[in-house]
Amino acid sequence: MLDPGRYALVEDLGRPGYAHLGVAPSGALDTASLRLANRLVGNSEDTAGIEALLGGLSVRFTATATAAVTGPAVDVRVDGRPAGSHAPLPVRAGQTLSIGTPAAGLRCYLAVSGGIAVEPVLGSRSRDVLSGIGPPPLRAGDVLPLGDPGIPAGADVVVPLRAPDELVVAVTLGPRDDWFDDPAGGLAAGWTVTAESNRVGLRLDGTPLRRAVDGELPSEGVVTGAIQVPPSGRPVVFLADHPTTGGYPVAAVVKTAALSALAQARPGTRIRFRPS
Repeated sequence: MLDPGRYALVEDLGRPGYAHLGVAPSGALDTASLRLANRLVGNSEDTAGIEALLGGLSVRFTATATAAVTGPAVDVRVDGRPAGSHAPLPVRAGQTLSIGTPAAGLRCYLAVSGGIAVEPVLGSRSRDVLSGIGPPPLRAGDVLPLGDPGIPAGADVVVPLRAPDELVVAVTLGPRDDWFDDPAGGLAAGWTVTAESNRVGLRLDGTPLRRAVDGELPSEGVVTGAIQVPPSGRPVVFLADHPTTGGYPVAAVVKTAALSALAQARPGTRIRFRPS
């Protein structure tokens, strides 16, 4: 690892099934992009890769491999020469692959044939930033082991992710939508992603949701995509590293298919929730 950029983590598809132990599922926030990157280099979709916040990553290969960069459209170079994203890239031992900064979107994914073979924790190689479980954030000088490579699959047509300025996100109301006046209308009114967002959750700003019920809940289980509403009335959308319980009412839950788009939402992105 020559340069991890702003913030780079090893992530796979996470460690579901441990909520009863207080362990979040974690894993890549944009699962669609990691799955694609792995398919392009011949890995199984759940193989560990690197999630790079706003790109900026630079790695030197010590063995010949196939690499792929996915997520938003981004400049990718091998030894300084343009190589392209969203396609298999043959890289020889001693060559350097560098990822630029995407013009839109937030997280780029680097997959390498064989996958990042760091030691798994609870069955996953993912970093959980809330609990500190899994491999630490990458640093310059880190040497990452690779597993056994498969056969790169390629793709007929791959369209780089588009990160719009406004997202319309499908949600299911509940389980505590009855705690709010007009929760469907309030969620659909429009929200803005704030700079306090991270892998734990997206913090949103907008016209606060109004409570219809006084008092507070005892802590109860929450899932990835839960839209929890604290006393401020401004929602937090829980992402992969969320706590497994919470004491504020959950007005709705984001559909699983929409989570990858939320993973690419930069501060300032507008979001409208569409109950379905």
